[in-house]
Amino acid sequence: MNIKTYRFLYAVASLFLLLVACAVPTTSQTAATSADINKCPASDDSALLAHADTLSDQNIDDADAASLAETKNGIASPGEESLLDTALELTAASQEIWAAGETEKAIEALDQAYALVLKAPTEADGKSSQQKDDLRFMISKRLMEIYTSRLVAVNGLRKEIPLVVNEHVEREIRLFQTLERDFFLESYKRSGRYRAEMVKAFHDAGIPEEITWLPLIESGFKVRALSRARALGLWQFIPSTGYKFGLKRNAWVDERLDPAKSTAAAIAYLKELHQIFGDWATVLAAYNCGEGNVFRAIRQQKINYLDNFWDLYERLPRETARYYPRFLAVLAIMNDPAKYGFTLNDEQEKQLPYEVVSIEKPVHLRTMAEKIGCPIDELMNLNPELRQAATPNTVYDLRVPFGLKDTLLANINSLPKWSPPQPKFTVHRVRRGETLFTIAVRYHSSIQIIMEANNIRRGKLLRIGQKLKIPLRNAT
Repeated sequence: MNIKTYRFLYAVASLFLLLVACAVPTTSQTAATSADINKCPASDDSALLAHADTLSDQNIDDADAASLAETKNGIASPGEESLLDTALELTAASQEIWAAGETEKAIEALDQAYALVLKAPTEADGKSSQQKDDLRFMISKRLMEIYTSRLVAVNGLRKEIPLVVNEHVEREIRLFQTLERDFFLESYKRSGRYRAEMVKAFHDAGIPEEITWLPLIESGFKVRALSRARALGLWQFIPSTGYKFGLKRNAWVDERLDPAKSTAAAIAYLKELHQIFGDWATVLAAYNCGEGNVFRAIRQQKINYLDNFWDLYERLPRETARYYPRFLAVLAIMNDPAKYGFTLNDEQEKQLPYEVVSIEKPVHLRTMAEKIGCPIDELMNLNPELRQAATPNTVYDLRVPFGLKDTLLANINSLPKWSPPQPKFTVHRVRRGETLFTIAVRYHSSIQIIMEANNIRRGKLLRIGQKLKIPLRNAT
């Protein structure tokens, strides 16, 4: 990343965090960190950036001028008045400089203004702190407006990811050479089922094709991989992020398990992150831990922003900090397997060729497999998103092994309609100190299943003595 991209990202981070601070001044620390799970859904700053193309010098309207004047008039604390006055004057001057077409000088003025705000002392009454935050917000907004006016369309999507091999990457390479060698080789073997279609989709989207190796460290190219954070599939989406990017989930299907659909969602998510951060190293870190963690790490840099990703690396959570070096280790090995002691031949697994048949009724895959004479495992591997190993009660495009389409069509009317088993329940009376989580663990169930069975919208609404219906697993 160059310094211009750093400044833009710094402005976005500051603006986002100040927006949160202003909108929810009483938010607790627990709430502030509640989204820091693996790949949490994009925060409101993404929506702000989605409309970045509307920003221009005309956005600095009378309301901004009034805000500037109000902030200046409110400064009265001894010891900081001159610093903040000067910062305000630099902020106002930057607008005139930008309007005159001297963008770099305008940015320099805003940088100087921000440095002065950071140096200004804060009084104990909190008033001056609010004034400083107001001015920091304004400066960040101005910086963002300047950069979004020039960088709305993110260039360089096709640019290759720089292959850095430093001490962090070498550490991950050694793990793949020793303790994780079997995992690496098995994941590489499985990748043959999916990567050809992934590479084509990434190429069409203008995203570096190297990122199609990301599922090796995300899921080991296991289509049903499930993480501790309930992230599922090749690209490890949690339900909310999957839903945001168009992955449907209901009683019949979970599209996070579909290789093609989840790849399309991953492309959309990566593009959104690249619009925010501007470089693929930071994008992949945010893909792993969510934008919130990355924004907080960036904000800790204050005005001296990141020289490169490896400055940010030191400030990220340990799991995320390993994520990008681990990815670079995979690329290094793939680029020169022999150098690192690997022999990667052509013995990769291949995707089974298939045809598509539209099914208009629920049919169990086992019944279908017996009728058309193919192993049920093949049908399930071709249609991993089917949660109950059965087609849903709507029109569904089922994949069948190549050459069996006509056989299925000839027998489709004779296939019996399948009905899902009715769930059986047990009743649990809520005790003091219990939560949906502890109840779900006790019954080997999930919070979502219990909430749906009892029409609960908010998990905090449990009452002592309340009776809950708990669906039993493997009920028939």
